[in-house]
Amino acid sequence: MGKIICAGLGPGDPDLMSLRAARAVQGAAYIAYFRKAGRPGQARRIVQGLLAPGCVEYAMEYPVTTELPADSPEYIAALHEFYEDWAARLEVLAQDRDIVVLCEGDPFFYGSFMHLHVRLQGKVEIEVIPGITGMSGCWTATGTPITWGNDILTILPGTLPQAELARRMGESDAFVVMKTGRNLPKIRAALAQAGRLEQAVLVAHGTSAQQRIARVAEMKEEDCPYFAIVLAHGGRNRA
Repeated sequence: MGKIICAGLGPGDPDLMSLRAARAVQGAAYIAYFRKAGRPGQARRIVQGLLAPGCVEYAMEYPVTTELPADSPEYIAALHEFYEDWAARLEVLAQDRDIVVLCEGDPFFYGSFMHLHVRLQGKVEIEVIPGITGMSGCWTATGTPITWGNDILTILPGTLPQAELARRMGESDAFVVMKTGRNLPKIRAALAQAGRLEQAVLVAHGTSAQQRIARVAEMKEEDCPYFAIVLAHGGRNRA
């Protein structure tokens, strides 16, 4: 019997991978990773140069990413079928081999592996290796602590309605907005509504060679990639 090992790869810089995850990746005979069709995939880029010769790769290509609204029945049905299919395939493969599934950041923090995990639990042995989250890498890149003292930190998905984003931004000492990308105009409007636009920063491709940091107020929508996080630091009431 084999098992499925999900390796959290951290925020992007291979040097920020844990020793445990690096050992799993380097010793893997079989790996699987998510990617958009026609792209190498962020997880695969992180492990470039670390894989053993002859390692067999399974690219799990999303059937849809931004082509349909994320809340549409078509999008939900396509992703459901995709996860069902790959869970079944990995279950069969893991009967006689170990498979390392690559996951950016931490697998249990907005990671796609969660959709496989819930389908595979109780069917195969699963090991999950935690990783440094993308948001942690991004706020460290800004050179400023994200929270101070009794600050409350809120994590927000950028897919929320503008009014809900603005409400929670206004209530929080510090916050992180995930899933930015095409949601940037809505996020910027919510920041302005909450009175937090001037202090908000955007970190794209945090910790990687392509890292960029800019004030959200100055960021153009077309310059905002998928791997981008909006931050507002706490500490407004610190001593």
